[in-house]
Amino acid sequence: MRYRTLSAVMIAFVLSATAFTFAQERRDTDHDARQRQPHMQAALEHLRQAQQELQQASSDKGGHRAKAEQSVRQAITHVEEGIRYDNTHESRKEEKREHR
Repeated sequence: MRYRTLSAVMIAFVLSATAFTFAQERRDTDHDARQRQPHMQAALEHLRQAQQELQQASSDKGGHRAKAEQSVRQAITHVEEGIRYDNTHESRKEEKREHR
């Protein structure tokens, strides 16, 4: 019984430490992405704010509000894809080499 409790505590500790490490790495990665692409990150934040404003707007404005919401969702997707692309392709690697 004692060994089971000890084993359970050890497993919980290892899982907690692993989760903390992954969370920290993700936070660091997100921070690095914001620093590398500040304009894309700013655009993304503005688009998300616009999306919230459109969702709170009264009535549909003859269908234009719904179309604007769809366009904003598409723009958010494109900006996110652009960030991911730049983070994983040669242009990013070449830029890193130049700064060394």
